[in-house]
Amino acid sequence: MLRLSRKNLLIALLALAWLVGMLLAYRWFETRYMRTFDERAAVFSGAELRLPEAIAGPGAIRLVHFWDPACPCNVGNQQHLAELVQRYAPQGVTFHVVQKPGGRGRLPPELAALQPIESMPGSADLPASPAVAIWDRQGRLAYFGPYSEGLVCNSSNSFIEPILEALAEGRTVDASNTLAVGCFCEWAQPSGG
Repeated sequence: MLRLSRKNLLIALLALAWLVGMLLAYRWFETRYMRTFDERAAVFSGAELRLPEAIAGPGAIRLVHFWDPACPCNVGNQQHLAELVQRYAPQGVTFHVVQKPGGRGRLPPELAALQPIESMPGSADLPASPAVAIWDRQGRLAYFGPYSEGLVCNSSNSFIEPILEALAEGRTVDASNTLAVGCFCEWAQPSGG
């Protein structure tokens, strides 16, 4: 029969303890940061959404990011949003942010170029976040909805780049009502009955 020396037994126990520790750390990470993908659709309607008077009307193409600091779905699109700012701000697109009422948090430093909007007419009833609204140079709402469809958002599955490109070329875009399935968090407060 095989007898383990004290040294081998100690090494085996340390390896077992390390393995248990790694499994516990993975489980903690999974429950802390990974969420079950919610396959429910969100209907985005921009019928009531308006820019504040200070930035309304003809001017630059304006992109407004709707952000809830408590929403884990933001992590997936913040890098993409930073890439949009880097690519389109030099072309004259202005970037703004509306934070969910009552939300507490700050955007990462790479999104410092987003100009805060304290209140936006029609934003209280947004269906979900993260969301984006884009106004054309004439001040018309061209797009309102999610950054993309699905669990993650990046330039390969984004709705935003084609819209910004079309608007930059002077083409008309009218996609202010969209239906999408993605990683969303509730924006509007549920009404109590």
